[in-house]
Amino acid sequence: MAVELLADPLDAALLADLPAVSLDSAAVEAFLSDLAARGRAPETCARYRRSLSRLAQMLPEPGRIRPGSLASCREALLRSGAAPRSVNVILSAANSFLAFCGRRDLQLADTLPAETAPRPELTRAEYRHLLHTAKLLGRERAYLLVLLFAGTDLPVSDLDRLTVEAARAGAVVTGSGKNAALVHLPPTLCRELLAYCGRQGLSAGPVFLTRDGAPMSRTYVNTAIRELCLAARLPLEKGSPSALHRLYCESRRAVEANIALLVEQALDRQMEQEQLTLGWDA
Repeated sequence: MAVELLADPLDAALLADLPAVSLDSAAVEAFLSDLAARGRAPETCARYRRSLSRLAQMLPEPGRIRPGSLASCREALLRSGAAPRSVNVILSAANSFLAFCGRRDLQLADTLPAETAPRPELTRAEYRHLLHTAKLLGRERAYLLVLLFAGTDLPVSDLDRLTVEAARAGAVVTGSGKNAALVHLPPTLCRELLAYCGRQGLSAGPVFLTRDGAPMSRTYVNTAIRELCLAARLPLEKGSPSALHRLYCESRRAVEANIALLVEQALDRQMEQEQLTLGWDA
């Protein structure tokens, strides 16, 4: 599968004549098999798979890497709201794949600098404003996507696993094998999802589909939420699944902190009651 590398200095004219690298399923599976054979952990291979899948969606020419493709892809990822660290992870996977294919000439060597300024966080009030705006504009899918990513731990990459059956069961299974996990779906969210499915005539399969009936891609999801953010007159940086997920994590931490405090207070009261009768000076 490897292509013989050109000697330095690289001849631009010769490079232009080289064929594009195909990022099809067969090539990706061969690459992942090579990683596994070289001792990479299953979770590492799964991370490469996710990165290459997202890369394929963002390429200017779907499934094909040509000179300049990775640079264009990087810009598209940043416009979609991806964090620099996430972009670097995807490009690192692309570079590894291209090295496996013997096409280092297509690699993008420079990485994005780490984020230094704090990212603007979405507040609970702004989240409610997004939902209110979606209802006013009749954008039910965007409304449900905001509810989903602000209320669960479901990754965008596993959105196609949110099926009508999962909404009925109240949970989504993500990953596989040792990496399998169960993501809880709140009952109120399930009721809204099932009501939406009823109006859409969906009785099975993925809940979120494009007009062509295909599962929604990450790009489609990002665009829907960012457009809603624009309509709500909120900063675009707050209009992404990752921003909604950070709100979910922060809300969960606050609840867990309150629970820990209640447990501590209950134990204190229990000890005080016991000391009233069993204390040394009782």
